[in-house]
Amino acid sequence: MSEHERTFVMVKPDAFARGLVGEVISRLEERGLKLVGIKVETMPRERAEEHYGEHEDKPFYDDLVDFITSGPVVPMVWEGQDATRQVRQMIGETDPLEAEPGTIRGDYALDLGRNVVHAADHEDEGANEREIAIHFDEDELTEYDQHDAEWLYE
Repeated sequence: MSEHERTFVMVKPDAFARGLVGEVISRLEERGLKLVGIKVETMPRERAEEHYGEHEDKPFYDDLVDFITSGPVVPMVWEGQDATRQVRQMIGETDPLEAEPGTIRGDYALDLGRNVVHAADHEDEGANEREIAIHFDEDELTEYDQHDAEWLYE
């Protein structure tokens, strides 16, 4: 059996404004992932700059920071078997034009700059730990038994 892990997911301001927070959460819950941390906030600019720090030298960096701080976001931490890969598959390609129908971006996004949700990259080792630590203190994450775990995992 693969390892259970935590992964960072964030509903972006466009999805918040469109009333898609519940849809994103429902899809992840229905998949069997376990929600262990959640907030609603307008992200401070300093945290946004830290979050997108790896893009600081790219031409789209300022637009990323401006957008993510433009309205409420919902940072979350989800837990489950191969959670990062599971979530990345569910949200679809970064560019909604390349995202498959049935994925969150494939169903709800039209524009690269308004692609509904952010999720930690499973190919970037350490991305989860870094992003979770940027947005959550350890005492903000909850431990509990998932009541349907025996039906989700062998």
